[in-house]
Amino acid sequence: MRQTLEFLLNDWLKVETLNQRERFADHSSETFAAVLDTSERIAREKFAPFNRLCDTEEPHFDGDKVHLPQATHEAMAAFVESGLLAAAQDYELGGMQLPCVIEMAAKCFFSKASVALSGYPMLTKGNANLLMAHGTDKQREVFAAHEFSGRWFGTMCLSEPQAGSSLSDIATRAEPDGDDELGPRYRLKGNKMWISGGEHELSENIIHLVLAKIPGPDGKPLPGTKGISLFVVPKHLVNARAELTGERNDVSLAGLNHKLGYRGTTNCLLNFGEGRFKPGGKAGAIGYLVGQPGEGLRCMFHMMNEARIGVGLGAVMLGYAGYEASLEYARQRPQGRPVGPAGKDSAQPQRPIIEHADVKRMLLAQKSYVEGGLALSLYCARLVDEEHTGTPDAVAEAKRLLEVLTPIAKSWPSEWCLEANSLAIQVLGGYGYTRDFPVEQYWRDNRLNMIHEGTHGIQGLDLLGRKVVMDGGAALMALAGRINTTVQQAVQRPELAELGNQLAAALARVGGATKKAWATGHPEEALANATPYLQAFGHTVLAWIWLELALAAPGESDFARGKQSAARYFYAFELPRIAAWLEVVERREGLCREMKDAWF
Repeated sequence: MRQTLEFLLNDWLKVETLNQRERFADHSSETFAAVLDTSERIAREKFAPFNRLCDTEEPHFDGDKVHLPQATHEAMAAFVESGLLAAAQDYELGGMQLPCVIEMAAKCFFSKASVALSGYPMLTKGNANLLMAHGTDKQREVFAAHEFSGRWFGTMCLSEPQAGSSLSDIATRAEPDGDDELGPRYRLKGNKMWISGGEHELSENIIHLVLAKIPGPDGKPLPGTKGISLFVVPKHLVNARAELTGERNDVSLAGLNHKLGYRGTTNCLLNFGEGRFKPGGKAGAIGYLVGQPGEGLRCMFHMMNEARIGVGLGAVMLGYAGYEASLEYARQRPQGRPVGPAGKDSAQPQRPIIEHADVKRMLLAQKSYVEGGLALSLYCARLVDEEHTGTPDAVAEAKRLLEVLTPIAKSWPSEWCLEANSLAIQVLGGYGYTRDFPVEQYWRDNRLNMIHEGTHGIQGLDLLGRKVVMDGGAALMALAGRINTTVQQAVQRPELAELGNQLAAALARVGGATKKAWATGHPEEALANATPYLQAFGHTVLAWIWLELALAAPGESDFARGKQSAARYFYAFELPRIAAWLEVVERREGLCREMKDAWF
């Protein structure tokens, strides 16, 4: 993986050019490599050896505390000590001022070694980044700074038992409770479900970011998403000097969810304000308003979009881990003999299964999914750097591209790198579904990612319903401009000209389908087939990514031929799928929308 990672960073994305920018001027290719070396070492020594342990020894709750394997505590301590929680932050915050693309590359090693363990720092960084963007100076100083240092960990609390993805229906209330140096103070009451990292003893404190509704003048919460506000709610109360007051906030664990995968990350039902603890002598979890009342969802999307790219990368790395395991197995496992004109000669020795065409097909599919998915994740991270440090025109284009690519960066790896895990199991045959090999756990862990941070259907609705039509289709046009530039480069290369033509045709088909989906102007008709649209759009994006990589990997070396072959595979076996997906979009197929409950 390291060779591919360095190819993507150096030969394709040209990350060394970022060092010409003021923010990254202290860095060089050597410092970037040192960060990757450190990450690879910690992941190899502290994360990977305990991935199975964290799966088999699930978190358990004794009614007072959550217990995790000691290896989890040691892995988190090593991660905190490395300073990677603040890797992209200012020097003044103890950060390294690393580009986002390098921080994301470093994250690859941890997600591949143990995606469940890597969830704690991912959530903590996202929480702190949100506070840096939307919190007050004091909230940044007290909460964000101590999350970046690793003293405290963080969460995001959105869903509720009765309102999963439908956040407009959340019932958690926030009643005004005076003012405080940490912000306007409220008392929260309600329940939050599916909270990853919601309870543990890995850090001194847990900082929850909680969505809740402030009652209006009539005492009732405002309906819909406009009434949602955001609050920072610490497990243990702190003062304005970031010292623990010794008082426990009214946040308690109701129970742990026992999951198919990601078992090393606690997943919690949290009760806020049930009265088990009474800070200040009364029930109600104390929280401090972040941003303005009614703008909670807008603020939270800062963390959610970051988390969506992170979930996509986690899915990629689980796929990558399975690919490498199945590749190693295929090279070692003897089975079957060559078939000549006279049939098989049983006197001949068996050959490794990697010599069978169908096994090569499964390995090529995995390679195209995981390496393409990794490239997409890093490309999005590079756009984040452009958004933060580019020229005004570059910033505007990066924002548009991220709008349209974020649903793909989350959803495409979650579907197709899961398929890579399924193929890895298939390569191993019967051994694949036993616990003697790791590939079954990779599949179980990865299956959660199609649900994490917005289900597949939600990503499709977001893409077709908002992203490709917003601002007159500006984001889609920005992406089309990038793709067309790649096509023009490819058609100048005889060996890639046909792929360029195929990509141009796919892009035109997606554009036409987008117009036809909205031809009647009725959202229900347009969006009934949003998921097939998402799949076709994603495959077109990945075809573009693979053409980019083929352009960046000329030559006859084994490494280059591998990239070229994966690109050819994607165009021969994957890109043709978009025709069937887009047909139902183009004709606004009504079957799923019109199907009646009783007919099932």
